[in-house]
Amino acid sequence: MLDLLIVNGLVIDGTASPGFHAAVGVKDETISIHRGDVSDLEAVRVIDAAGHVVCPGFVDLHSHAGLTMLGAPHHDPKVRQGVTTELVGIDGISHAPFKTQDELHRYIWLDSGLNGYPPMPADWLSVADFLGKFDNSVAINVAYILGNSPVRIWSVGWNQRPATPAEIADMRAVTREAMEEGAWGLSTGLDYPPGAYASTDELVELSEESARMGGFYHTHTRASLRAQGLLAPWEEALEIGQRSGIPIHLTHYRQSAQGVGSHLDYLGLVEDARAEGMDVTFDCYTYPYSGTTIAIGLPFWAKDGGPERTMAALRDPDDRARMAAEISSDRLKDNWLTNFTQPQNKKYDGKLITDIAEMREQEPAEALFDLLLEENLGISTVGLGTNPHTLHAFVSHPAGMIASDAILFGEYPNPRTYGCFPIVLAEFVRAERHLRLPEAIRKMTSFPAQRLGLPDRGILRDGFKADIVVFNPDTVKTHATREDPHHYPVGIEYVIVNGQVVIEQGENTGALPGRGLRRGQPRT
Repeated sequence: MLDLLIVNGLVIDGTASPGFHAAVGVKDETISIHRGDVSDLEAVRVIDAAGHVVCPGFVDLHSHAGLTMLGAPHHDPKVRQGVTTELVGIDGISHAPFKTQDELHRYIWLDSGLNGYPPMPADWLSVADFLGKFDNSVAINVAYILGNSPVRIWSVGWNQRPATPAEIADMRAVTREAMEEGAWGLSTGLDYPPGAYASTDELVELSEESARMGGFYHTHTRASLRAQGLLAPWEEALEIGQRSGIPIHLTHYRQSAQGVGSHLDYLGLVEDARAEGMDVTFDCYTYPYSGTTIAIGLPFWAKDGGPERTMAALRDPDDRARMAAEISSDRLKDNWLTNFTQPQNKKYDGKLITDIAEMREQEPAEALFDLLLEENLGISTVGLGTNPHTLHAFVSHPAGMIASDAILFGEYPNPRTYGCFPIVLAEFVRAERHLRLPEAIRKMTSFPAQRLGLPDRGILRDGFKADIVVFNPDTVKTHATREDPHHYPVGIEYVIVNGQVVIEQGENTGALPGRGLRRGQPRT
């Protein structure tokens, strides 16, 4: 007898093939596909999916929920979108391995405006221990990628200096051990110290080690290289791939809001690399807004040594004057702030930095520095970061997939936190027809599963794991907006993770069937 049988739905299997009518069975977390008459099949439970699409669960290759999910395991903003697997540890900011709890806590603090806090104190050090925190404890599956920042902290420390040959050898060993414990590759966030202090040569060394173990390179590129040319940050990533042999994945890839250059230049870079035989892919989000910690705008020297150095710089008048002169003017306008925890600052949530400064009767930089001190660095920012007129070209490109880059806290988070995936179905497919539905589903299921290396998820196929979404293609929609982001989507009726129903008729059942997904053994 089957545990579950989904009948009368249009099965779109994740491969971009046209849909077909069949029943989807689930037994012991595993899928079976049944065509034709299924009246003789017995199941503990039957779901009638008439008028609905049945497809694989969505795989999000850019998640900032690795810490916050531990404190909010039902993970409603994402699982209600149909997300059943997420990759955490992106932007070079992963939270294992560390030598001591103190080092781990300091690192959580440094980027708290981007990744938030778990229930404290954090009680793991290794990749294996961290992945174990998710087993049957959260709503979705969690895959882990090793960030180069903790690798650098382990071997070099928090300071801005080149790594020695001995330290690079040690970093290679740390990378190898993390991969052996289940990491799926190497990530970098080359605007976030201390990982941003790594040279290209250093990253080639770590990438060689990860590639040997079957991993891929997932990168938020080095923005400072734009002074050398429009595409220089991404050209560095391709150089790392060429020299190390690692597959390259460019994350949150898009044309900037300023519209510098042509979006065809960006897409052409990927197309040309693929034509030359390189394994290059990218992901993009589906709203024009960017989002990160506002502390990203502080200069590297103010972070040279860790979060304590940053706090000291924010207190020192000379350092403040120097930071005010160096901080980008773009960071001080057209960006709103969120995630205020101090009662006296709640009134600023969702407001532009310039408006907050006016309320406080301060210059924008001075207001920002004071607020970072008061909020212990944990402020997030959202602003227009993508050219909305060319976004569809990235969303629909054959080498691209969908990923949310969602931050899951604050009163005014990026609306993509609640709407990244359903907006693809509602607007890019149904309303604007930039994509056919089967291809859109591929970009959210089998394609990211393939990039990650998942052997048995992302496709509805006999023997694959039972991560399933049932949605109404005519009504699926998101109401999440910049002004009112906290809205769950409509039209996503069922979400099934590892064979258990987590979302039923749009509501959370409270089930926590997720687990940490570990990469397999290295190739020989």
